[in-house]
Amino acid sequence: MFKFFQTLLRPDQEDANPESAEIAQAANILQIGEFQLLQLAYKDWHGKELPEALTDRLFADYMLRKQVPHWARHYARRILDWDKRGLLNAGDSTYHRYDRGYSMQAPGGVRRFVIASVVLLVFVGGSLWVSHIATGGKSTSILPPYFDAKELRTPPKPDGVGPGS
Repeated sequence: MFKFFQTLLRPDQEDANPESAEIAQAANILQIGEFQLLQLAYKDWHGKELPEALTDRLFADYMLRKQVPHWARHYARRILDWDKRGLLNAGDSTYHRYDRGYSMQAPGGVRRFVIASVVLLVFVGGSLWVSHIATGGKSTSILPPYFDAKELRTPPKPDGVGPGS
């Protein structure tokens, strides 16, 4: 239990095993999860998808016991090497085939962003204008609470009372 809290406080110190650190680093470069990297490595090494029957065992071996399969280590080292030499395209869809809805572009592009921004500005500006009209234009602020100038005036102090007297 202590190790769990230690990992929460210092996640960078979690992996004392350099092999699992390589897996994590390669996964970070590709911007995918570590288990997704294991799936890609299995497909690359064996030429077929990771079977369902092997998934639980692989997960337990890697995540709980920190045992890194040789084919995963090989794949991670190749990713790290390609990245170091500038040959890696981390945005390639082959690395993201297990990501649902992965996209390198914003949906709708710049036009949709501009339209959404204008709608938001009109809504916020209109709300402020309606609040100003609702207070009769006499309030001292645009946003609630609406105090008018009469409520903010302080009564005059009688002579001889107050600081410096």
